[in-house]
Amino acid sequence: MEDTILIVEDEKEIGELVRDYLNVNDFHVVLAKDGEEALSIFKQENPILIVLDIMLPKLDGIEVCRTIRKVSNVPIIMMSAKKSETDKIIGLGIGADDYIAKPFSPGELVARIKAQLRRYKEFSGFPKNKILKFGPLLIDEDGYSVSVGEKKVDLSAKEFEILHFMASNKGQVFSKEQLFSKIWGYDSYGDISTVTVYIRKIREKIEENPSRPAFILTVWGIGYKFDGSKFS
Repeated sequence: MEDTILIVEDEKEIGELVRDYLNVNDFHVVLAKDGEEALSIFKQENPILIVLDIMLPKLDGIEVCRTIRKVSNVPIIMMSAKKSETDKIIGLGIGADDYIAKPFSPGELVARIKAQLRRYKEFSGFPKNKILKFGPLLIDEDGYSVSVGEKKVDLSAKEFEILHFMASNKGQVFSKEQLFSKIWGYDSYGDISTVTVYIRKIREKIEENPSRPAFILTVWGIGYKFDGSKFS
């Protein structure tokens, strides 16, 4: 019961249902009913994962996620009753690691939480003092950081994991399905178009010209690969 999960949900019945289900699965859960309370509890409890509703009183989930991302790479699963792609892209664009639409089954949420924790713990255990370098691009596994030349690049946890995984397997082509399964840790839930969103955002941050990338290349009809041969 050492892993604390923060559930941020203004509907009391839903929050308590999720809490009870996670308790059965040996997680310690704390609840917050609005965005301001969520940030206060986050500072006090240092949760290992956050399940965050988008529509919240006082401070919405998007602003809560943005604020947390300034100081932490803790996994964040956004949830919302809205099923539009707009909400999904907004959530991913601010650094959320996953998105689940209401109504959802408690079992599905637990599966996603376990997958996120597995991936987070795996990537938190990188060998120390290892740096991947491709020309101006440096990926610091120990520091969980990326820079291009003298400029530090701010990546979310998932963006870093995708970039690190692909750079560690330079030249290998991965389909969207393979990347989704490897990085998110499951292949029965979710939308593989999420991968496209993340690749686009990574390119915007590390490529000199995102429309003509030098690092993450599209292999038409198959997927993506990390190249970097231009800097070999």
